[in-house]
Formats: sequence, C-alpha cells, structure tokens
Amino acid sequence: MKLNIQNSNLEITAGTTKQFPAYSLPQIAFSGRSNVGKSSLINTLLGRKKLARVSSAPGKTITVNFYSVDKKLYLVDLPGYGYAKRSAEDKKRWSALTDGFFTARNEGDASLKAVAQLIDMKAGPTADDVMMLDYLNSANIPYFIVVTKSDKTNKTDRNNMLEFIKTHPSVKENTPIIPFSSLKNEGKDEVWAQILSFCDTSK
Repeated sequence: MKLNIQNSNLEITAGTTKQFPAYSLPQIAFSGRSNVGKSSLINTLLGRKKLARVSSAPGKTITVNFYSVDKKLYLVDLPGYGYAKRSAEDKKRWSALTDGFFTARNEGDASLKAVAQLIDMKAGPTADDVMMLDYLNSANIPYFIVVTKSDKTNKTDRNNMLEFIKTHPSVKENTPIIPFSSLKNEGKDEVWAQILSFCDTSK
C-alpha cells in the first residue's frame, strides 16, 4: 500500500471526545510538552508549511487534531502539556481530552498503533515527559521517541543527551530514538519509517 502524502488534510479538530472519528483508520499520536515542536514535525512529515498550525502562544489551543494522510491513516496531534500558565479549567479540559483519547484504546479501539513521544534536545526529559512515558509503559502502548530541535546543540551535548534519554529508567530498552530538526529536515525519513512499521503499510 502506497501513501500519497500530498493528499493530506486536517480532517477533524476535536474539542470534546464526542468529536473523535467514529471509524477506525490506523492512528499515530504525537505527544509532547507545549512548544516542543509537534506542529513543525507534522508539517515537515507532510511536506507542508502551515497545515499544522503553530500556536502563537504555548498551550493556547486545547484540541486533538486528526490529520488524514491519503485517507489511509491519521497523524493525531495531541494538545501539549506542561504549560504553567494554563488555568485550572483548561488543565481539566486537557486531561479529559487526552485521557479520553487513550481510554478508547484501552477499551478495545485498536486504531491507535503507536505514540511519537517528543522530547526537546536542549531541555531533555521534563517531569511531565517522564510522567507520559511512565503512562505509556504502564498502559502497554507502543511508542518511539523523537528528539526535536536537534540543530540547537553542539555534537557533544547532542550525543550526551541522546545517551541520557536512551538509558533513562522510564524509557523502555530498545526504544527507537530519532533526532529531528525541521530546519535541517533531519530525521524525517526515520520518523516515517517508524510510522509505517507500526501501521503495516509503506510510503
């Protein structure tokens, strides 16, 4: 099965769990803190500059966005976490949306194939990142790690960070770890390879 990534669009912007798609295309979810670069990654993967909207303020938007790729799979942009200025009401809404997304899988929906967990190369795994990794491990949800903004560090710091993530106690052994830079287009093919391997299709 081939994918025409030019035939991609934002199909659903879900502000409530009731707006999630009813039919089951394979899904790869993108998880990470606010401002980690999820939109930039999705735009790079799909060869588009502004398909995924980069928020003007971190944590501003609380929606789950479903990007249809050739009507054969969804790239799912989960709302970013860890935004300190978010109100209690917004935090509650974020939790309800994200929990609802993952709960559907635990209740028998096989659409979610894996999670691309994004970690900032300079910041490293934050407490919220570790919490998400621990959740994915406990829920037995497959994942791979995309280390964003790889062009922002020198070679030594980059290698040290990649080794730190690889050996972190919350990262499962043999988890794929992919350095990514939207500026240099680094890691695009490797991320696609992971997506397609989990979805059992080919690009």
